Amino acid sequence: MMRHRKAKIVATLGPASSDAAMIRTLFEAGVDVFRLNFSHGAHDEHKARLDAIRAVEAEVGRPIAILADLQGPKIRVGAFQSGKATLNPGARFRLDLDPAPGDATRALLPHPEIFAALKPETDILLDDGRIRLKVETIGADFVETIVVVGGEISDRKGVNLPRLALPVSPLTEKDRRDLYFALELGVDWIALSFVQRPEDVAEAKKLIQGRASVMTKLEKPAALAQLDEIIQLSDALMVARGDLGVELDPEDVPIEQKRIVRDCRRAGKPVVVATQMLESMIRAPAPTRAEASDVATAVYDGADALMLSAETASGSYPREAVTMMNRIIERVERDADYRRQLESQHADPEATAADAITAAASQVADTIRAACIVTYTSSGSTALRAARERPSVPVLALTPSRATARRLALTWGVHCVETEDARSFTEMVEKAAKVAREQEIAKPGERIVVTAGVPFGTPGATNILRIAWVGG
Repeated sequence: MMRHRKAKIVATLGPASSDAAMIRTLFEAGVDVFRLNFSHGAHDEHKARLDAIRAVEAEVGRPIAILADLQGPKIRVGAFQSGKATLNPGARFRLDLDPAPGDATRALLPHPEIFAALKPETDILLDDGRIRLKVETIGADFVETIVVVGGEISDRKGVNLPRLALPVSPLTEKDRRDLYFALELGVDWIALSFVQRPEDVAEAKKLIQGRASVMTKLEKPAALAQLDEIIQLSDALMVARGDLGVELDPEDVPIEQKRIVRDCRRAGKPVVVATQMLESMIRAPAPTRAEASDVATAVYDGADALMLSAETASGSYPREAVTMMNRIIERVERDADYRRQLESQHADPEATAADAITAAASQVADTIRAACIVTYTSSGSTALRAARERPSVPVLALTPSRATARRLALTWGVHCVETEDARSFTEMVEKAAKVAREQEIAKPGERIVVTAGVPFGTPGATNILRIAWVGG
């Protein structure tokens, strides 16, 4: 099932999309990666969804990636008397460690480490930024604030602290339990929430030990200050615009999104743009024009994948949301300006033989109008290099590793096939042509560009480029 587009689609599973039939429907509509959101649902529910995905994968014979998204340390206020309270602008409001139900004057904030990190004049946001407080006085177990923007607040609403790096790990005890469970299930990607610094990524990678690839969610402004270091440590990045948009000014979010996508492309790391992409399709069968434009912008920028959240997890139109995103991506990629925009941000190859060969493969494929570029890869690094070039033709990645094939399902323009590695030059060419024809990527009489490494099977040793004809 060859996709007729290069950008990939990630879809979140939930109550609206948990049964095997709907998962199959979403895959056929265009989903390449399924997201299990560990902020919601029990372990047995996630296992049932994963089993259903793997059953679809076996039926269709195409690798499907599974992303386990960890919740991260969610900072929340406590409960209120009567379940809610109204905070008036100009009033004083206290956050403390007292477990008693809150009211219009105070509430529980069960995170003593936060009080030590706060400073006078710091902003505190409640309920996704709907309520804004300004810090006045700080104690060891309390903080006194002034209500700048008021409103009604209810039990256990979230707390955000813009531009403040907090002394907390991105992995709570719940996250660690979820992480080990997800690794036992055999997920392909682990998404880390609430990352603030490179050390957070290093901590997670130490626990994961290569059993899955690591996707860092960029949702804290503090992480953007060390973006280059975080990109280097991560296997992929996600622009989590929902949480990022709470702590950044709205006008800054699109600028940061473009910067993140550009820097990830330059580094050759897959990047996902997420949150509120087709938000109105949670309740409506069609998106707004602004949402269609938002999706198109991410495609024009060269993002590897676009993600649907509540649209597929709990919305009324999960299949329609995937179908619409697929249509928008395909339409953008047919636009002549799409290629011009991609090429205008093309990154120079590194001074290595592997990068030189991969860059040459893209240029040769374009010059001779090849049907595709075929890469032999064991670790996935060769296919990632090929995708970094954003070639005008598909990248057919041949790998003996099922884990590699699944992880590459996230990557721009890559169509993966699990197959044994080539053992000779002749077999390398014959197998590449045969698989390209079988996958309906190339027709008899068309040419393909093949890259591989000698000795065969050596990870990252791309040093061969061949042009081959596809036989009948």
